[in-house]
Amino acid sequence: MPRAMYIHIPFCEHICHYCDFNKVFLKGQPVDEYVRALESEMAMTISEAESSALTSIYVGGGTPTTLSSEQFKLLFQSIWRHFKQWSDSIEVTVEVNPGGVTERLFQMLKQLGVNRLSIGVQTFQDELLKAIGRTHTRKDVYETIKLARKVGFENLSIDLMFGLPKQSYTDFEKTIDEALSLGVEHFSAYSLQVEEKTVFSQLLRKGKLSLPDEDEEARMYDLLRDKITSSGYQQYEISNFTKVGYKSQHNLTYWNNEEYYGFGAGAHGYLNGIRYENVGPVSHYLKAVQQRLPRLHEHEVSIREQLEEEMFLGLRKAQ
Repeated sequence: MPRAMYIHIPFCEHICHYCDFNKVFLKGQPVDEYVRALESEMAMTISEAESSALTSIYVGGGTPTTLSSEQFKLLFQSIWRHFKQWSDSIEVTVEVNPGGVTERLFQMLKQLGVNRLSIGVQTFQDELLKAIGRTHTRKDVYETIKLARKVGFENLSIDLMFGLPKQSYTDFEKTIDEALSLGVEHFSAYSLQVEEKTVFSQLLRKGKLSLPDEDEEARMYDLLRDKITSSGYQQYEISNFTKVGYKSQHNLTYWNNEEYYGFGAGAHGYLNGIRYENVGPVSHYLKAVQQRLPRLHEHEVSIREQLEEEMFLGLRKAQ
């Protein structure tokens, strides 16, 4: 019985140079129809599984905050309608970009039950942010954190990246120091992976992308781990660090190989022993939901595969 849920919002106002997630430019997209389709998918999916109290809801993307206040309300009304049992300690996370939110939006999210924000900081150097295609600035990061605290969010996570074009060891050290100064509850830090069908993959093929070598990247990771753990954070997975009591329930669902609902275009889920992937393109997803066939691929996980997955995922965990 799944106790966790992932909802994918694929819309973006700008596409980052490294991003290979399922996403599409916001302009001209049928966002209202998409939110209604999410409810339809929830309705048909909940009939396949016994109901259990949810411990985690994660709204990711894309850029979830491209949704309007009304669209967010409709989304959460859909969740409440079809998933009535919520754990008292449920973690409800929404991904946000620095500079892309207002106090009013934060207040509305809090009223809807959101109690955790995952903020895509990546780096604190404006020139590096520009180099990776991010549109926010260092100043935006501080203002967004301040705004979130003002509204009352007590569980903030920030994403960092290393191994970036033009990023030096010293640059990353400064980023870690600034991140620690914010006092957030959780960090996720990932090395840059150049994926196909991204701006960076095109530049790499043309010989126009200069990246730190593997040894330098390893030094950056060691620096990250040493600085963050010596500042009172626990490392509970290769890329994740937390204050006591703030481990991400969403992340633990994946790493403990537990089942979870996956809703939206291109979303992945794990239900009744079956891993599935939804149709990716938004227009195709909408039609597929109308036909009650949102899933592109399904795979029944054998006992052997399950054991292998648990062994592999266990290697990522620090405990």
